[in-house]
Amino acid sequence: MTEQTPAPKLEIRIIPVTPLQQNTSMIWSTETKEGVFVDPGGEVDKLMQAADHFGVKIVGVWLTHGHLDHVGAAMDVKERTGCPIIGPHKDDQWLLDEVEASGARYGIRDGKNVQPDRYLDDGDELDLAGNKFGVAHCPGHTPGHVVIYHQDGALAFVGDVLFRGSVGRTDFPRGNHQQLIDSITGKLWPLGDQMRFVPGHGPMSTFGQERQDNPFVADVVTGYNGTERGDADEMLQRLSKRYT
Repeated sequence: MTEQTPAPKLEIRIIPVTPLQQNTSMIWSTETKEGVFVDPGGEVDKLMQAADHFGVKIVGVWLTHGHLDHVGAAMDVKERTGCPIIGPHKDDQWLLDEVEASGARYGIRDGKNVQPDRYLDDGDELDLAGNKFGVAHCPGHTPGHVVIYHQDGALAFVGDVLFRGSVGRTDFPRGNHQQLIDSITGKLWPLGDQMRFVPGHGPMSTFGQERQDNPFVADVVTGYNGTERGDADEMLQRLSKRYT
């Protein structure tokens, strides 16, 4: 007899929403069919249709940060399901209070201001049907940005901190480039090279891949070398700074 591979305990689908094509993630337990939306940025009908299609009962909304394209549908999901809104860190409440005003500037009319039921702090733990997720406070793109990760499944939801081949913008109000780089090297890289991540926009990647060739945070640029920090390439560092 051959051993059968155990069925996965979690499933995930990535659903791009809004004209900004933000990656909303729907993740759920294969055992209980309970699930959450991570960063439901808009198009609530599309999101709820996906939940219905897979038979998922939405029991939570998890937010990485307060920008419109990541939170615009959070209140609508809560109103339809009764689920709590969890995250981001309290330092992003000023953005959550401006969702409707920000949407008007971008021609996005369905976003609603958000009041979370619970803020997240560094080191917090989230639970989805017995599956544990960690929380890392990663400011830089916004002051209250968090990353939510599942260590056993080697999967992280990084919002707009990190992308395939790039990093989050820091020219928005209260952004800080060096703080962003420190968040990536100090909070994300220690989670392991094997960690796959879902960014706020664009394709997935792994932390190991970005350490090799991301022009903003590759080890040769930052000087990161595990617990030891080596010498960074100062010229590459200057060239890699993202001002736009």
